[in-house]
Amino acid sequence: MSLRVADFPLAGLRPFSALVSAWRSTSLTRLASLALFAGLAVWIVVVFRDYGISNDEPVQHTYGQLLLAWYGSGFTDDRAFHYVNLYLYGGLFDMIAAGLEPYVPLPVYEWRHLLSAGFGFVGLLGVWRLARLLGSEKAGIMAVLLLAVTGMYGGAMFTHTKDVPFAAAMLWSLYFITLMVVRLPELPSRRVMVGLGIAVGGALGQRVGGVFAVFYLLLTIGFASVLLRDPRLPLRLLPRLIIAGLVALAIMAVTWPWSVLPPTNLFAAMGTFNNFTFDLSTLINGKDTPIGQVPGTYMSEYLLIKLPEITLLGLLAALGAGLAAGIGVLRRVGLRAALARHPRRAIGFLPLLLAIAVPVVFTLIDHPPLYNGIRHFLFVLPPVTILAALGLQAAWRGLVRQSRPAGFAFAALALAVFGFNVSTFVRMHPYEYVAYNELVGGTAGAWGRFEGDYWSSSVREAAIALRRGIEHEVAAGPRRYKVAVCAEDVQASTYLGPNVDMVEDWDAADFLLTARNVGCDDVMSGMTYKTISRMGVPLAMAVDLRARHTPLAEPLPWDDREDGPTGTDPDAPAVSLKDAGSETVARASKP
Repeated sequence: MSLRVADFPLAGLRPFSALVSAWRSTSLTRLASLALFAGLAVWIVVVFRDYGISNDEPVQHTYGQLLLAWYGSGFTDDRAFHYVNLYLYGGLFDMIAAGLEPYVPLPVYEWRHLLSAGFGFVGLLGVWRLARLLGSEKAGIMAVLLLAVTGMYGGAMFTHTKDVPFAAAMLWSLYFITLMVVRLPELPSRRVMVGLGIAVGGALGQRVGGVFAVFYLLLTIGFASVLLRDPRLPLRLLPRLIIAGLVALAIMAVTWPWSVLPPTNLFAAMGTFNNFTFDLSTLINGKDTPIGQVPGTYMSEYLLIKLPEITLLGLLAALGAGLAAGIGVLRRVGLRAALARHPRRAIGFLPLLLAIAVPVVFTLIDHPPLYNGIRHFLFVLPPVTILAALGLQAAWRGLVRQSRPAGFAFAALALAVFGFNVSTFVRMHPYEYVAYNELVGGTAGAWGRFEGDYWSSSVREAAIALRRGIEHEVAAGPRRYKVAVCAEDVQASTYLGPNVDMVEDWDAADFLLTARNVGCDDVMSGMTYKTISRMGVPLAMAVDLRARHTPLAEPLPWDDREDGPTGTDPDAPAVSLKDAGSETVARASKP
């Protein structure tokens, strides 16, 4: 459905008429799509080096190397099947990253981030295709823009190397399921079924959660057989489904060999993740909660507060448009008659709705152990964003028909909200995934109440700042420094340079590097050397501990007071790490 030129005010004026003609031009719309993806590709290439190493990446990359070693050894080196708990995951991404590493002229973690962003880019292409299939190409452009500025996708796609590739594969599974069912009762082509098999296999080759895609497929086929009054439909589809199934199983077996050695391992992995727990807590509105005790609302609450405001506006618009359309249909012909008249349209939207509703309902009912906010259900974001884009388009079309000023006011509001989200995205760079929406007071309002930089990727920027300071001091007189880190050593050592020794003993360290959300920022006393912040939220710190190793020439002002906050304890902290940015300096004696 498209708007007519006559629907626009001032349409008779030549400049405006030209603008409307451009808006309706399919060739210009396609040009806009190409320009959008070209811009996204350039953005990825420009910024991928800005992102820090996540604390999971060292073991993930090792897992990929071990899987390749299993193949290289003639299936005798089975260390990958016992490595930590990663054998419970597919290794598709990690195998590609490890296999191509020797041939890519980039440091290993920069290569991983570029590859992960490439998967994210492919996911954005899938979003465009599915939104265009269900709505229009303009809806596809809008959906891509919304998802690209969603921190938990557009920013996370560089560092969430398990979650974003999985989300991309799930989205393409959804696209091929939809493409298959909108053509029923015509049988899908073999090309479509091979595409479905590749997408589902790619999802299963990374996480057992790929079974969600199989569930969406089976439910949709069942609903279609009822709506089309064709009980033999599943049987007629079976030969084509076997093609998709064989492709999917082949990809899963190659990229996750443990899952088929024996085949019952796949079900063992499903059961393990459903009851997966270990000694870890997560933040829920300021309360530290063991992950095995999170409420069923955990995922849906985090989804609500992590989505950008423009996406929430689109979801409200979709709900309003859906209710208005539903009421209109019921008044005119009734639901059954409407479904009978337009069965393929109803079937076409079902996979998208299932991809949103099923994970939410699953977590509400099953209460699985969760942490890191929405990370494990990041694959819900693309379908949610597509629905929001379709809602914005439907609201604009409906309003402009009813009242031109109302339609343009809505468009102006949507553009303003989108601009606000773009501003937040840019200001949070490269920690976009930490952002929260205004339902909790934005990122600053969420600080200390909800999950922050759980990957500790901000340690990179703190390490770079410390390296610059050390290089300045070394220029005055060569020496080495001992640095401790409250994270994986590689997250800091990669960026610290040659004048540093990493140490495990914090008491012997000259400096401590730590992200602020991991509980290490109030363990050691010292002086703040550098604080890494975004939008008023301190994400990481470099702390100077050298004063702890040097006797004081004279007591600090409060040390000689019996009733002072620290009494006369010579080991009392000079500066608490909670006082980020303090300029207090302890006066130390010369040796």
